Amino acid sequence: MALLTIDVAPDWVDYNGHMNDAEYARVFSLGVDALMATIGLDDAGRTQHGYTIYTLETHLCYRREAHQGQTLVVDVTVLARDQKRLHVFMQMRDSQGEVLATSEQMLMGIDTQTGRPAPFPDAVSSLIERLPTASDNEWPQLAGRRIGLPSRQ
Repeated sequence: MALLTIDVAPDWVDYNGHMNDAEYARVFSLGVDALMATIGLDDAGRTQHGYTIYTLETHLCYRREAHQGQTLVVDVTVLARDQKRLHVFMQMRDSQGEVLATSEQMLMGIDTQTGRPAPFPDAVSSLIERLPTASDNEWPQLAGRRIGLPSRQ
């Protein structure tokens, strides 16, 4: 499910002539904002429900370079969820559908009055149920990756 379409801004390009690594994180952060709006947690929804989402963990993989003016599309798949957490896999693609980067994230629902984790409000939970979800046999190949150096034999 496409969440966000955005063009690479000139000030996102670094001395290597492509989008700076920090800007990939910015685009995925904007993708989380778009996800929040999709599940009813835009400005009005956050106020109405007294609820928001925090990012607990993220694993960003750079696959290809993005360049100034290039159109980027961010999509999301839910890998798992419980009452107050979402494990999502986001992909950043170019206009031809080529994967430029991925971001696997653990998101936590937060009651804004207490600042503590809390179950998703019913209205939010019902919208989460409509998001694309990976089944066990459709798990994205790039999800669940471990970082580390290859072991020597």
